[in-house]
Order: sequence, then C-alpha cells, then structure tokens
Amino acid sequence: MIKSSELILNPDGSVYHLNLLPENIAHDIIFVGDQNRVEKITQSFDSIEFSTQKREFKTQTGMLKGKRITVMSTGIGPDNIDIVMNELDALVNIDLETRKPKETLTKLNIIRIGTSGSLQADIPVDSFVLSKYAIGLDNMLRSYLIDDVTEKAMENAFVKHTNWDDKKGKPYAIACSETLENKIFSDKMHKGITATSGGFYGPQGRVLRLNIQDKDLNDKLEAFSFEDNRVTNLEMETAAIYGLGKLLGHNCLSLNAIIANRASGTFSSDPYKAVDELIAYTLEKLVQ
Repeated sequence: MIKSSELILNPDGSVYHLNLLPENIAHDIIFVGDQNRVEKITQSFDSIEFSTQKREFKTQTGMLKGKRITVMSTGIGPDNIDIVMNELDALVNIDLETRKPKETLTKLNIIRIGTSGSLQADIPVDSFVLSKYAIGLDNMLRSYLIDDVTEKAMENAFVKHTNWDDKKGKPYAIACSETLENKIFSDKMHKGITATSGGFYGPQGRVLRLNIQDKDLNDKLEAFSFEDNRVTNLEMETAAIYGLGKLLGHNCLSLNAIIANRASGTFSSDPYKAVDELIAYTLEKLVQ
C-alpha cells in the first residue's frame, strides 16, 4: 500500500495537484505550458464534458470527431512535469481507494504542443519541430533509476563535445515514442534533438546581470550532432516528459512552434499564429 504522505489525495479523492479523478481524463492527452492555451485547443472540440483548474494546472476533456481528448496545462519546467506525469500515471495505474498499483497497466498517449527557440539558422521562426530525442540538462530525472531508458552513447558523446561540468550533473538523453512519431510527423516539420534546460535565463545562455558558467554552451549545442541528429531547439519540458513517459510506460511526443531563432537573433512577428497553426496540424493528425 502506498502511504498517504506519498500519494496525496484531496478530500474528494482526486490527486493532489491536478485535482482530477480517473474518470476525468482521456487516454489521449495534449500538454501545453500556458493555461490560457487550453481553451485555444478545446474551442475546436465538438463538446466539452469536464473542466477544472488548480494552480497552473488547467484541464479540459471533450470530444473531437469521435475521439475523446484531454488538454492540460503543465506550467513551466521539469519540476512541474514531475508532478503532472506522476499524478496522471496514478490516475490510470494506481487504485486510489486501495492505494495499490494495478495489475494491468494503462498506456497514455501524451503530446506536448509548445513554443521554443531554434538553435539552427536554417530552422526559421514560425516553423515546426518534432523532438526525435531530448537531452535533459536539468538533472531532475536523475532522481529516478533511468539507466534502462536512456540513450547512453548520445549522452557520452554530448558530455565529451560540450566538456560538460560534472558539478551540474550528467545530462540524460531520451527518445520519443515511435508510435506517436509515425502518426504525427510529416514533411511540414523539422526533426532532431531538443535540449531541455532547468531555467530560462542562465541555463539557456541568456545573460542579463549575472555571469554564467558556460557562455559558449549554445554554440556547443548548435554544433552537436549524433548519428545525423542535431540539436534543433532549446526549451524546458521535453526531456522530462520523455524520461518519465519511458519509465512509466506511456507514449510521449513533443512538438514545438519555433517563435525565436537564437542563431539569427530573430523573433516571430506573430507567434500566436504559429502556435495556432501547430494546434490545428496536431489535432488533424490526432483524429485521423
């Protein structure tokens, strides 16, 4: 039995942070960072059966062309992903009354629709990127036993290429779900490695008033390649989603609308349009 201090439930039996019961979610789930983006997606639904919000975690579940889909905001960063992935898994794979894992496990399909900055000059603003792999620079996933799910050769090549400072913790590399990749990918998208950082400023090479540990990190990321996969973009969630998804047995895929190009120093003139187009593209693929 899982202790109440480890799996915390609200008085109504819902999981603590997400405020959800098992019947509130579909098996196909879309993640967004911004809570205001949830309704930008569900406004296209034929019907909405459930809606709730607690803190930055907003959830709506409904139907689109006969498919039941949940849309959820995760907020920013790997720490929030740790909460969301574990509580979603608890909803489908732990009996919340007995507090025991179920004998038959359920596999969720989770697709992140996010925004990101490109590190490559030839991946322009307003384009789409599918994360074939993700390299986590945040160290969150190292709290778990991850050796069975990581791409060790890629990790070692990355550490050598960047001359990574081991005081920051070893980066981890995770592959996406091939099932979702095959369903979603088309020639409208770029594909490569997404780097996931634990912060927005220093961890992504931005300098305001503070000096940073490795001022050349973004250049090293741009130049890294492994088996014809290069680092396409830099953001704050994908590696954590992929890692916990692999550990828990769920299919995960991350898609990004590129709204900034770090190599050229440009920013989209209409980032909301780019996001709307990625949403429409993803929903079309999801209901096929």
